This record gives sequence, C-alpha cells and structure tokens, in this order.
Amino acid sequence: MITITLPDGSRREFEAPVTVMQVAESIGPGLAKATVAGKVDGRQVDASDIIDRDASLQILTPKDPEGVEIIRHSCAHLVGHAVKQLYPDAKMVIGPVIEDGFYYDIWREQPFTPDDMVAIEQRMRELIDTEYDVIKRMTPRDEVVATFEARGEDYKLRLIDDMGPEVTAMGLYHHQEYVDMCRGPHVPNTRFLKAFKLLRTSGAYWRGDAKNEQLQRIYGTAWADAKQLKAYVLRIEEAEKRDHRRIGKQQELFHLQEEAPGLVFWHPKGWALWQVVEQYMRGVYRSSGYGEVRCPQILDVSMWQKSGHWDNYKENMFFTESEKRTYAVKPMNCPGHVQVFNQGLHSYRDLPIRYGEFGACHRNEPSGALHGILRVRGFTQDDGHVFCTESQIEPEVTAFHAQAMKVYADFGFTDVQVKLALRPEPRLGDDATWDKAEAALRAALSAAGVEWQELPGEGAFYGPKVEYHLRDAIGRTWQLGTMQVDFMMPGRLGAEYVDEASQKRTPVMLHRAIVGSMERFIGILIEQHAGAFPAWLAPVQAVVMNITDAQADWAEDIRKTLADQGLRVESDLRNEKIGYKIREHTLQRVPYLLVVGDREKEQGTVAVRTRAGEDLGSMPLADFMARMHAERGP
Repeated sequence: MITITLPDGSRREFEAPVTVMQVAESIGPGLAKATVAGKVDGRQVDASDIIDRDASLQILTPKDPEGVEIIRHSCAHLVGHAVKQLYPDAKMVIGPVIEDGFYYDIWREQPFTPDDMVAIEQRMRELIDTEYDVIKRMTPRDEVVATFEARGEDYKLRLIDDMGPEVTAMGLYHHQEYVDMCRGPHVPNTRFLKAFKLLRTSGAYWRGDAKNEQLQRIYGTAWADAKQLKAYVLRIEEAEKRDHRRIGKQQELFHLQEEAPGLVFWHPKGWALWQVVEQYMRGVYRSSGYGEVRCPQILDVSMWQKSGHWDNYKENMFFTESEKRTYAVKPMNCPGHVQVFNQGLHSYRDLPIRYGEFGACHRNEPSGALHGILRVRGFTQDDGHVFCTESQIEPEVTAFHAQAMKVYADFGFTDVQVKLALRPEPRLGDDATWDKAEAALRAALSAAGVEWQELPGEGAFYGPKVEYHLRDAIGRTWQLGTMQVDFMMPGRLGAEYVDEASQKRTPVMLHRAIVGSMERFIGILIEQHAGAFPAWLAPVQAVVMNITDAQADWAEDIRKTLADQGLRVESDLRNEKIGYKIREHTLQRVPYLLVVGDREKEQGTVAVRTRAGEDLGSMPLADFMARMHAERGP
C-alpha cells in the first residue's frame, strides 16, 4: 500500500505504484485536466512519473508559479520542434527558462530573419492546435548518443560528454517526430502552451565564450492564459518606451561607443543628473557617520591574492603591468578600505569605524552581457565599509536597513523586497564561520522587523549578504543595495583592533551599498520615471523662452537669477515660434517651461507651464522660486 500525502494534509492510499496524473485523476477530472506536473517530496517530476513509495505530493497547475515555469520550458522545446520542421539544417543547443520567458540557442548558417520568426511562431501555433502528447522516456546513455548522432545534433552530443560517465540514463522528450534531451519536467500535452509569443533574436556564443562559435538565440515568453500574456506584452511595450538608451540619447544624457565597450561617456545633462544623485548620497554618508575616503584604482596582485579575489574572482578582473610588476584594476573597493583602517592601531572604543567612497571599479564582463548603462565594465559604487565588533553587527545592519529604505522612498521606490543570499561554492572560510555570519544577518533582519526570502548559494565568496530588490513603476524588479557580513577579509589583510582586555582582535567588516552601481541606478531611474524626472532630480529643471527678440535680455536675466539660486536652468532665445519651443522642451521632459513676452517683461513676471501641459499663469519670479524651493526634494 502506498500513501500519498497532499498539501492540505489529506492522504490517499493506492495498492500499487501510481503516476502523478493518476493521483490527480483520483481527486477529480478537473484537476487532472489542469495538471502540468508534480512535486514529490519537494522535487519536480513529470505528470507521467511513477511514485512507488509513501510520499508527499503537490500537483502543479498553470495557477502555480512553478507550473508557469514548466510551460515556458516546454515552449522552448516547441521552438525546437518548429525550427527543425522548417529548417532541418539547424542544430539545437540549449533552451532554458529565464525570468518571464525562455530562449533557445540554435546553430544555423543563415541568420533568422523577421519573416523566419513569423514562420516559426505560426508553425508553433499549428503544432499546439494538434494538442499532441509530450512523451517522456528515460533512455540509456548509449541509446541517447545514437539518437542524436543519427539526427546530426552535434551540440547535444557535446552536452552528453559534459555529463560524465556516471550519468547512465537521460530523459528524452518526444514531441511527435522531434526529440529533445532534458531533466524536465514538461507539460503532458501542448494544449497548455497556447499563451505564448516569440519576442526577438540575438547573438550568443557556445558556452557563453566569445572565442567559441556564434549561435542564434530565439527569445519568447509564455503564460498561464491569454490575459496574462496580453498584460505582459503591454508591459514590454511600455518598457521599450522607457528604455534608458533611447531616452538617454533623446535627452543627451550619455552615449556608448564601440571603442570603449561597457564604458559610459557622460554628457553635461547626464552628469548633472549624476551629481544630484551623488550629492544626495554624500549627504547620506555624512548623516550616518561615514568618513569619505578615496583609494587607488590599481593595486599589486599580491593584495588581491591576500584578499581572496585572485582565487575566486580573477577571471572578472583587468590587469596591467609596469616595471615587471603586475597590477589589477580594482573590481571592488573593500581591500583599499582595509588599508585605510590599518594605518594606526584602533581601540574597541573607536569602533564602529565607517568609511564611504564613490569608488570607480572595473570588471571584465562578457561583451554579450553588456546592456546600456545597466550592465557595464566600468562603474562607480556608493560603497561603504564598517569595521565593528560582533556585538555591533545587529545595530549596524538595523540602522542600515532604515537608511536604505528611506533612500529608496526618496527616489520613488516604495515596493522593496528583502532577500538573504547564503553561502556559495566556492567560498572562503569554514562552515562554522558561515553559520555565525548568516545567523548574525538573520538576527539583524528579525530585529528590524523585516520579512525576507533566502537565496541558497547566492552569497559573495567572503560572506552572506542582504539584498534589496526594488519593483519599479511597470512591475519590473531590480536588485540594488546590499549589506554583507565578512569575517574573512579583515583577517586576511591584517586588520586588528585592541579589545577591552588589551588583546588584539580582528574586526568584522560590513560591506554596504545602497544604490550600488551609480550607472545602473541612473539607468533604472531613467526607466522608472520614463525620463520625466521630478523637479529635484531633473538635469534641466526649467527653460526660459522668449517670444520675440525684444524679450531676449529679460529672459537671459531670469535665467541668471534662477541659476544664482542654484537651479539648473537654461534659456532658449532662438528665433523660433514659441509653440515650437514649448513642444520641443516638452518632449525633452523639462519640468517647467517659462515664457516671457512683452507683458511679462513689463510686469516683471514669467508665464509658467508644466511639461504635462498645465498652464499655471503668470507669476512673479519670486513666487516661481518659492515653488521650486518647495520641490527641492529630500
């Protein structure tokens, strides 16, 4: 007798081994029809998999997030089915699930065209309409090899070689005549795949290495139903309108070019926006007791060997040489801050000691991973490090949490998720030290009254970290700030303080950042506000425009007066119609448009319009300045 325990605690007994689908059928035909897969003792399995022992079972349907992920994974297989029917010369590589969708990497001599994408999606819909069953067969390794050799699937054979000889059987999924290899699970029938859409193609490299052959990547999305798909497509269209690269070019904020991949050229307006963010964060440093420091850009590799970066991070670092010495361009600021701490002996009474730096870092990101200013090779962090005792971890983390939440709210982010990234492989130190570090962060989050999600394996190599994930105006999530507990690096780099008993001790090092990469944060701000920044953030807060040349001097006087008050203001004295000027600066999303004609010149006023088209009427310049003062921001 086999006992199956369901999530509600109820039990069902079966006289013989039973499949997930058979359990669903025993509960009711409606559930059976909706069954995508199952979770047996917490592990995902196909609906056709057999349960031959007492077990807990959760039946997954499209209403479950995991069920939607399985639908997406199966859609990737469906791409393979359609591509092989239309282009038999193509060779399939891998097709994983990603956030909100899936992709499939494919080798084909000719690039896929937009017409090809239309044809592939149409064939996928035709295959879905047949509602064929997806059949899983666990297959001996030699038979799997023979299958893909016969089909000329070279990349599948390479993937089999990667698995090693200990893997003796593999799951083959049969989609009519098409066969794919996968751990699964997958949907039992293509009827679950109707709410999908192919999105775009891009280049990719075999194994993600630019030295290898180039592949083509087909991206798609899939959802539980047509309503969810439509909402996602609308969200994607809105995201395209907000794309920071397009807005950055339109508003002349920054540019990137091939001669400096992953590095940003900031234009005057973009740098003005940068300075608003930086000066705001500098105020956060001051109010929180951080001393601002500045450390070298390059350090001898011996420093990075001592810190642990050489063994755990060197593939992401840039190097240079001088006088037969090898130096690394810093990917992180922390070793430099330890050197500042090490100058002089500190007492326990001095702790905590807090250093902050707008530290420029460089990381050798793969070219395929670069994305505007959201993913770059050269970036600046609002980086800080706290040297403290173990007893000071909790109050420092708690204070940092309150500080970070205020910063996010000031910039317009109120939906923030907290996650705790735990020990990865590889890592420094022993399990006991990691137990202590992770326990310290859990205790601090509990003390702050925070609910959090844990992320096993996603911590830094030197310590666990709290992550702050912000949801933006159109529902996307961005990971920004972190707070990390590090028991490793201070000792490796010789940091010490004298305790109450006059004994030398190694301090704990807390790594913290709120906005993280300044480049990435500004890119997120551009997309959050669609370039229409609140007045306190806007690179240009107001533009003064004359109607005729007769008011040019008055318009310029207004600009100078406002600029002297610290406002970021420009004048537009061109010989153009005022309607044209207003339209142009509205498209530039300037918060306030100030128009001066003969009447305003005579009365000493300005006619004020907002970028939203609201006419605020004429007002004395002092009244406008009072309005701007009220919108000066946090």
